[in-house]
Amino acid sequence: MRTAVYFVPTVTTVIALAFAGVVIARWLDRRQPHLLWWGIGLLTYAAGTITESATTLLGWHEPLFRAWYITGALLGGAPLAQGSVYLHLPRRTANWLTAIVGTVIVIASLCVIAAPIDYALVEPFRLSGSVLAWRWVRLFSPFVNVYAVVFLVGGAIVSAVRYRRTRETYSRFIGNVYIAIGAMLPGIGGAFTRFGHTEVLYVTELIGLLCIFAGYRLNVTSRAVRQAGQTEDGRREAGDEETAESLGIPHYQP
Repeated sequence: MRTAVYFVPTVTTVIALAFAGVVIARWLDRRQPHLLWWGIGLLTYAAGTITESATTLLGWHEPLFRAWYITGALLGGAPLAQGSVYLHLPRRTANWLTAIVGTVIVIASLCVIAAPIDYALVEPFRLSGSVLAWRWVRLFSPFVNVYAVVFLVGGAIVSAVRYRRTRETYSRFIGNVYIAIGAMLPGIGGAFTRFGHTEVLYVTELIGLLCIFAGYRLNVTSRAVRQAGQTEDGRREAGDEETAESLGIPHYQP
């Protein structure tokens, strides 16, 4: 039976698309690779919640389920993690990691597409990876999720600690705390899907995205104010560093 919580992904989709528009516009202005990856990551995040919304409206369908698993468990966190990889690591290292993770995701996606479905476990309006008859296919998602946690949540925590040291950057500390919390929430919700509570995931996806968006805006606003003050004093920050040190949501593990 569908309740109000099943329609939460529709709201999440709208916010994710709006957020993606903001980040992509910033990429068009700066042409930095990490911004492009973050924009792509938010689009794949929205793609995952679109499949959830469609399942609520149309019921369980095999193509929707496979698209949900690929965009959620395999692509939900990986592009966002690549944004942080390109921000923090040398370009050559980032390119190698892109090739490795990309290869894993392609192989995993092909396995998801080919895997038989155990229709006895299918529920009319609820999505769960438990319906995959090839149980071993679900072992790909922990690899992608750990990778995302290391570079998304870890990067946000490191940045928060660094920005806490001075009064001038304290707002960035708060912003990165929001980002770290928001990045962890969908992963927590994803753990509940393994026990059949997909509704928890829907709520944590929305709250997590709102936290990320709030942290991003706080970081951008803080930097804009600081730059304005430095201009008045005849000083400018060196380089073109992106303020949001980490951005993104390790997605769930259906």
